[in-house]
Amino acid sequence: MRAMPRLNLTLDADTFTRLNRHARQAGAQRATLARSLLREALERREMMERRRKLAVDYAADQKDVRELLDDLEPGELEVLD
Repeated sequence: MRAMPRLNLTLDADTFTRLNRHARQAGAQRATLARSLLREALERREMMERRRKLAVDYAADQKDVRELLDDLEPGELEVLD
């Protein structure tokens, strides 16, 4: 059997109240809901980071394409059509 790592977390009163309310509404224990919310937030952050990286890569490709097109002579563009 493997012990799971633990996290001791101090919440402000508002966050604790909101967590309590959502746990009651979901019929779940606070710790279970907190773990689920934390996992969801981490997944969302990782997805946003992947999208940011894709956007940066896309913008870099756009710049490379623009530079390539700028280097082509007008006659070369007709051959590409």
